[in-house]
Amino acid sequence: MSLKESFNQFLSDRFNKESTTKLTRKREKELGLGELIAIALGGMVGGGIFSILGIATEYIGNATPIAILIGGVLASFAAYSYVKLALFYKDEGATYSFFKKSFPGSPLASSAIGWLIVFGYISTLALYAFTFASYFCSQIEALNDPLWQKIVAGLVITFFAAVNLVSVKGMGKLEDLLVYSKIIILLFISGMLVGKGDIQNLYPVFENQTTLNQILVVSAITFVAFEGFQLVIHAYNEMDDPQKNIPRAIYSSIGIATALYVVLAISALATIPKEIIISDKEYALAAGAKTYLGTLGQFMVIFGALLATSSAISGTLFGASRLMAVVANDGYFPKSLGRKIKVHIPDRAIITMSVLAFILLATGGLQVILEFGSITFIGVSLLMAYTNYKKRKETNSSLLLTIAALLGLFFAGLLIIYFEFTVNKEQFYYILSIYVLLGMGALFFAKRNGKKEA
Repeated sequence: MSLKESFNQFLSDRFNKESTTKLTRKREKELGLGELIAIALGGMVGGGIFSILGIATEYIGNATPIAILIGGVLASFAAYSYVKLALFYKDEGATYSFFKKSFPGSPLASSAIGWLIVFGYISTLALYAFTFASYFCSQIEALNDPLWQKIVAGLVITFFAAVNLVSVKGMGKLEDLLVYSKIIILLFISGMLVGKGDIQNLYPVFENQTTLNQILVVSAITFVAFEGFQLVIHAYNEMDDPQKNIPRAIYSSIGIATALYVVLAISALATIPKEIIISDKEYALAAGAKTYLGTLGQFMVIFGALLATSSAISGTLFGASRLMAVVANDGYFPKSLGRKIKVHIPDRAIITMSVLAFILLATGGLQVILEFGSITFIGVSLLMAYTNYKKRKETNSSLLLTIAALLGLFFAGLLIIYFEFTVNKEQFYYILSIYVLLGMGALFFAKRNGKKEA
């Protein structure tokens, strides 16, 4: 049995049960540290780096690698709370389960975290599909316009939804190929860019118009590129020595992803003129790739982007649809979304997530999707940091690190919101309207669940 097949089988078994039912299957302990790091990297290294590079360069130019590095540090602070809570609760349910167990008397808390985390995954699904379509369409002149990009994005979501609906095993085999191939190709791309680049293009690092505030805003925006490390926690009952391997796997994977992103950013800025990266920011790494890296380089960039985003779409749809089914079975989404076909496949959750992701990418551009996703996951991580603060004695957490995580995530969220409000009010109100709708949905189901429990 391959790594992904065993992990997928575990998730299927776990999410097919009611969320309050204990896992009774004997722990097989199939996953070691190397496999756990691969799971986390498979979730993190998706469309993020391909999406953020152009937008970051537009705002802060050569300071982009510094912003990405700060984003990695912020992700590490966020991960601290997840690690501590995972080791305390010993529960593979991660975000939703931790919050629900920490605030058992509050249906609104459970509903709110369920809605936030599920729609956060929907935003990343839209981001990965949008990035896939942008890179794919950039190579076909007849398709290289916004309408066709959205059509192709819808088609790729439909394809992976169909794969997930038809076969868990088939999805697992496909994911094996995508996850391991994309890491190798991204490293190869970095090497090609380094070989062709000129270090002088990286100076000055801080250009006249670049401010510290802008760098910190971009750091917060990059947060969505690190989303996925918590997938390790979902494999709690499948791993060797979770008390040691969870922190090792999560912190190692964030470090590896940060290093990879920084190297890619430095290499791209050293090789491809910034004006080209900015003008074609939806497919920044592909912009000018043929001119500066040759035909092979262009092929590797496009192929790497398509592999990375495909893997992320498939994995996100698989795991998040099962989470949606769990939340639905708990009464915080329509009960029908918890229904499963073929024993393990939550068909209505898969279809619903796919449709909502397409609506998001059809009505918003790359920047809207990217910033909505970052705000959402910063918000969810902030709630996790608050939960860990409340449970800091039980989790044996450092007060200094816990407060640092709280403050870092809080100010990162404020920076993005302030940036949106001052730079693009129309986009700000669009994102705000989504949160209003999410809040109304969470409140409605929390009240309905509260009445049932009463």
